[in-house]
Amino acid sequence: MSTATSLPTLTAKDLASDQEVRWCPGCGDYSILAQMKKALASLGIPREKFVFISGIGCSSRFPYYMNTYGFHTIHGRAPTFATGLKACRPDLSVWVITGDGDGLSIGGNHLIHAIRRNVDIKIILFNNEIYGLTKGQYSPTSRTGTRTKSSPLGSIENPLRPLSLAIGAEATFVARTVDVDINHLTETLRRAAFHRGSAFVEIYQNCKIFNDGVFDYATDKSIKADNTLYLEHGKPLIFGKDRNKGIRLNGLEPEVVTLGSGITVDDLLIHDERAEEPSLAYLLSRMVYPRFPECMGVFRAVQRPTYDELLNKQIDEAIAKKGRGKLEELFASDDTWVVE
Repeated sequence: MSTATSLPTLTAKDLASDQEVRWCPGCGDYSILAQMKKALASLGIPREKFVFISGIGCSSRFPYYMNTYGFHTIHGRAPTFATGLKACRPDLSVWVITGDGDGLSIGGNHLIHAIRRNVDIKIILFNNEIYGLTKGQYSPTSRTGTRTKSSPLGSIENPLRPLSLAIGAEATFVARTVDVDINHLTETLRRAAFHRGSAFVEIYQNCKIFNDGVFDYATDKSIKADNTLYLEHGKPLIFGKDRNKGIRLNGLEPEVVTLGSGITVDDLLIHDERAEEPSLAYLLSRMVYPRFPECMGVFRAVQRPTYDELLNKQIDEAIAKKGRGKLEELFASDDTWVVE
């Protein structure tokens, strides 16, 4: 029998809603949903303390499929709703579910300001490098040359790199994972959940219909070891099928080297996710396939005061000094006047 002080025991099934999950067969969103339920069930938090907030897009159906509180809001504005909720209810675990279109086009402004404020919310960005819900137009993260219905001759735009944007906005937790690596995905979500502050997680997610295979280099078991580098705090940047390749600095530029012939592990960069200065994390976020292996894992994890706690501290101090005040008196204060 449970007691008032015991932690709730949840399973992934407890977090599944009664709604029919409606994504295309083979969509990477199924995996993300499954690992989210698994990760949250292990946290010891009652499900009524979780809130999922989304905007518009395929990923934005997510709140319907979680047996928690949730809001399906408007295009690009999920971080705004999440900021208001967290400020009013700091006891809640607030999650923003967005995509590369929803979060980085119309929602780009709202996203970066939620991050820079260090609001204690978890922002999960599904990146499939395409607009899926509106049937396959190129998105802010689509690679140059991508042929779509809206770029039949190939996109001529420079793609936005979500992690570089988040690090530039001073996100205190930044990570990347991929839909099919279920153990890594689950652990990354758990780490984001435990972080206090703005946590930004990019998930490479395959769109089976409109952009199938765009991340094969990072998911195909026969080649992914040579194309991805899994970050570990305090460990050298080593990768490759034979674990014989690494990243070192040549001046201010990273370069791929092969161990041996005078090059040792001591020559390689050491990952430091806890560095207050985000330069290394930013450098790693700029490493893009095929020139470099793409990094997976936690790029940055530092602690700073959160927006919601600072805001509520200001409110408490004002109330202690001046009392709660009355709305009617505010309306009739010195900053109002009557025009006759």
